Amino acid sequence: MRPRTRPHRLRSAAVALASALFVTAALTAPATAGATPSPTAAAAPDYCGGRCTDILPPGENGNATLAEILLNRMFGSRPAHTDDQLGPYAALASGYPGLTEAGLRSFFNDASFGVPADQVASTASPRPDVTIVRDKATGVPHITGTTRYGTEFGAGYAAAQDRLWVMDLFRHVGRGELSGFAGGAAANRQLEQSFWQAAPYTEAELQQQIDALAAHGGRATQALADANAYLDGINRYVTEAYNGRTFPGEYDLTGHIDPITNAGSIAPFKLTDLVALASVVGALFGSGGGGELASAQVRSAAEARYGKDAGDAVWRSLREADDPEAVRTLHDGQSFPYATVPDAPQGQALPDPGSVVPERMIYDATGSANTATTKANGVLPGNLLTAKHGMSNALLVSGAHTDDGHPVAVFGPQTGYFAPQLLMLEELQGPGISARGAAFAGLSFYVQLGRGQDYAWSATSAGQDITDTYAVPLCTTDGSPVTTAANSYLWHGSCVPFDRLERKDTWSPTTADSTPAGSYTLVMYRSAYGLVTARGTVGGAPVAFTSLRSTYRHEADSIIGFQELNDPGAVHDAPSFQQAAQDINYTFNWFYADSRDIAYYNSGSNPVRAPGVDPGLPVLAQPAYEWADFDPATNTARYTPPAEHPQSVNQDYYVSWNNKQADGYTAAGFGNGSVHRANLLDDRVKALLQGGGKASRVSLTQAMESAALADLRAEDVLPDLIRVLRSAPVTDPAAATALQQLEAWLADGAQRKETSPGSHGYADATAIRVLDAWWPLLADGVMRPGLGDQLFTALTGALQINESPSGGQTGASAGGPVSANESIPHKGSAFQYGWWSYLDKDLRSVLGDPVAGPLARPFCGGGDLTACRNVLLTTLSQAAARTPAQVYPGDADCAAGDQWCADTVIQRPLGGVTDDRTTWQNRPTYQQVVQFSAHR
Repeated sequence: MRPRTRPHRLRSAAVALASALFVTAALTAPATAGATPSPTAAAAPDYCGGRCTDILPPGENGNATLAEILLNRMFGSRPAHTDDQLGPYAALASGYPGLTEAGLRSFFNDASFGVPADQVASTASPRPDVTIVRDKATGVPHITGTTRYGTEFGAGYAAAQDRLWVMDLFRHVGRGELSGFAGGAAANRQLEQSFWQAAPYTEAELQQQIDALAAHGGRATQALADANAYLDGINRYVTEAYNGRTFPGEYDLTGHIDPITNAGSIAPFKLTDLVALASVVGALFGSGGGGELASAQVRSAAEARYGKDAGDAVWRSLREADDPEAVRTLHDGQSFPYATVPDAPQGQALPDPGSVVPERMIYDATGSANTATTKANGVLPGNLLTAKHGMSNALLVSGAHTDDGHPVAVFGPQTGYFAPQLLMLEELQGPGISARGAAFAGLSFYVQLGRGQDYAWSATSAGQDITDTYAVPLCTTDGSPVTTAANSYLWHGSCVPFDRLERKDTWSPTTADSTPAGSYTLVMYRSAYGLVTARGTVGGAPVAFTSLRSTYRHEADSIIGFQELNDPGAVHDAPSFQQAAQDINYTFNWFYADSRDIAYYNSGSNPVRAPGVDPGLPVLAQPAYEWADFDPATNTARYTPPAEHPQSVNQDYYVSWNNKQADGYTAAGFGNGSVHRANLLDDRVKALLQGGGKASRVSLTQAMESAALADLRAEDVLPDLIRVLRSAPVTDPAAATALQQLEAWLADGAQRKETSPGSHGYADATAIRVLDAWWPLLADGVMRPGLGDQLFTALTGALQINESPSGGQTGASAGGPVSANESIPHKGSAFQYGWWSYLDKDLRSVLGDPVAGPLARPFCGGGDLTACRNVLLTTLSQAAARTPAQVYPGDADCAAGDQWCADTVIQRPLGGVTDDRTTWQNRPTYQQVVQFSAHR
């Protein structure tokens, strides 16, 4: 069926309003095709018994024509199913305490297979061998094919209907060419630069990854056939939408198509686009490690402060590589040693203090490329990749501990909030494919997170260390003196030139982005040891610091694992699920539930390192310290076998919120210590099961949502602070009042929740403001005197001080071009990264409590309780004196001093249609609640 057409005169009339309404507009994507309702084909076997539900805000429809975009700006109207999931999603924050089994459907949608005949909203058949049915409730496409090709063609067609603009954006992001496509706004440039730095490829290299995959045969051959069919479906829709003028209006607003004459085009999609899209997903959610330079700078500063041995001890304790108090997903004592910190490290390459300079990436800048700020906002946050952020959570309880003997799972990915969403929902039914759930726009030929006939699966970002930093000796081929500017390096005794990878970006002003014309060339240098990220000296010798990621040049390899997860013939129980997860090379924690079992597996291409190498520090670029069986031509090496990856079946329960996986599985970065946001989940599930308690879909959802509203600092660190302060009478009236307010908030549950639904004001608002203001002052007052300025600053470069819901109150910055204290406001996800453990361990030590894995030296008041208390009192009084406007200074979306608004979740507009803000929650973007009642 052809997409519905709208009167061309409406499109033409809209042009007159476009300039006035879209001076600084950010940018959305596609609409569902209308059709006469008709009965659907028989649904695939479904063993969930109506107890599989899910939700993905803001809505399935991500397409809006130019006229619809303008109507949204003028009158607030939106196309159907654009934002219909925002209300139910947001309402759980106030509705969860009284949740019932029947009430789950008020907050989650039925995720059963198929669509009842009376719930069919539209039916389309873009080919005779596929039918796309959309349901009335959500507009989700249910795609049923009689052939494999038809099924995948339908998946592509539906994806383009719902996310064409988003798909186009991200294939350009993945190539480092967003500015030329969407405009030269500073944020667009910052984003394309960060992705070009992480995954630069020539077009030939993108194709090489496809060719390498094809050479595997078998499932890889089928996967590429599926991808080609998917592309055919996308391109069919593109042609029809262009001819019918029903394509997303953002193409008009960005100057790609003339809104009056229809002159212009939408470039066809091709296989290399899918590789570029996959590289974006992998860089955002599936990588780990790479922070070795920041770690080295912390170590050097610690040695300068305390001397070598004492400094190394301080650095190790701050690093918390395998902290005994860290919450673990596998808590039955299982050990999976990986990236272990050696007692006598070999091949370390610590940079000389002050020598490290980030690699230049921008060349030949013209026009507005020379300006750091622009009036236009850009389509995505510029620091989307560089700002640290955690993704996804999972709660699973085995059948032995549930109400009816069947496992329960509440899980989903925390991928941020965008309008339209990066993810889309779909159901795929065809030969060898039977699944429903979420997939990234442009990669939805398979469901990536969702359910099959009798099982469901999800993932959290794992982030184990698969990226190493090498110190590569520089050299010259003409005998001239070697400096850090040299563009050749030593490889096994030969002086060879770096590969130079270039991307030329040029932009001009458009209706959507008023940034004046400009251009630049992005350049990355590449060695056999990876991409050059910085230069400096080691022992006085010039080196390039390179980043070597095991999944670089292998962005498409995970396609096999996702294919298996969608295949009911491949996955039929916990062991076969774990086998499928093994075929995914990105770093994820995978979770599984069916009617009998729950299971876990940690995926990723974990390189086998040379004996004695410390993965947490830069390594000398010498053959002795290379990965085992390393081949730079293909970027392959020997990887740890599946048996050495953390895994389990039927532990009593699993929780994950991007925390430590298991004993011995070394954390890649700083911050995995005694206080982690996964404690919020772990504590609640433990409480559910205490004394033989049984979990249900309702109680596990309540546990998740209770954690979603909790302030981690208040729940897990504030009790320490109160004990120190109450160790003597508090006589200062302002401090006493603030302390009483904090104690009352803690007694109320330490949550950030509205006084009533829609009140737009927090209960315990003053206490929340005080803690928000207090935290960075605390970190500074407690830690800086002992660390000294140099080490304090270096540590902020390795781990941010705070990650509050508002993205503010960040504290001091490392001062470099990229700070660990960068934040993204209104993103929902919070409390993943911060100095929570440092303060918790230090305060407990001051109080005389036992501390496993303590910091190497006391900090608060030098270890003296009275002096420490004085620091807390002073900083608390300072915090209490801060006005709301000082704590929440306001932004383009919120007035200064508006606490609730500062915290709110905003669906960041990727297109022209905007959505309402919603109250803060720290929960998955896409979320499933499942409990299967039967099995094949």
